Amino acid sequence: MTRMAGMLVMLLVGARPTLAQGVVVAPHAVFMDHRARSGSVLLYNPNTEPAEVTISLFYGYPVTDSTGGIVLRTVEAPDSTEPSAAAWLQAFPRRLTVAPLERQTIRLLARPPAGLKDGEYWARLVIAAKGGRIPVTGVTDTAIQIGLTLEVRTIIGVNYRKGPVQTGVRLSGVRAVPAGDTVHVWTHLERVGNAAFIGTISGVLVDSTGAQRGEFSSPLGVYRTLDPRFAIPVNPLPRGRYRLRVAVASQREDLAPEVLLQAPTVRDSIEVRVP
Repeated sequence: MTRMAGMLVMLLVGARPTLAQGVVVAPHAVFMDHRARSGSVLLYNPNTEPAEVTISLFYGYPVTDSTGGIVLRTVEAPDSTEPSAAAWLQAFPRRLTVAPLERQTIRLLARPPAGLKDGEYWARLVIAAKGGRIPVTGVTDTAIQIGLTLEVRTIIGVNYRKGPVQTGVRLSGVRAVPAGDTVHVWTHLERVGNAAFIGTISGVLVDSTGAQRGEFSSPLGVYRTLDPRFAIPVNPLPRGRYRLRVAVASQREDLAPEVLLQAPTVRDSIEVRVP
């Protein structure tokens, strides 16, 4: 007799291909246009066991919580005011098994409604990979085998563009609070235009001589507004005045330049005092 318990791990895609129970997913963002109306995702299984994969779509976009952390907001039934593409995007196949050391391609096909307005529409593609089992130790009854079946859900963004699209970002509300070996930084980001702003935010802390004392850099996507918090690791700072310089640019190390909508880099700086 075998008893299997389920374990679910959800990964919001970062800046690298994600290992999902032996299945590598690439790319981790898909950009489609109204002319081709198609896209693809490659799955690779480097493991010694087959992986069972299920594909689904939903509507969601990143927001920030009360602590400044970036989380994914999902909308189960988006109305006509939401730029959702989830209802008219299809993935083929939706269920498959990826053999060990094999590759499989997931193809995306868009069937947008007639009269779709110009702009960018969003969806999230979910790759749920299941395979392998972790045994649970400490069970004295050898007649019962207990293990955990692992399922890892990798979620990547799908952006569908029709007609002229443009983007940009407004940066405001920058503030910083030194606390021991860390300077905590808060910002307010607001997207402008009819498409998401996808880029990188970075900051540099310098002293009165212009010497750099710390920095941060993080990829982000501003779909509406964000109020993210960042941390700058520093050595203990002597009393004095410092300057924090923040920049938001439409560049990403993990994405090809041709898929990014270019926008002017925005900058701000503030004085930081260590009492």
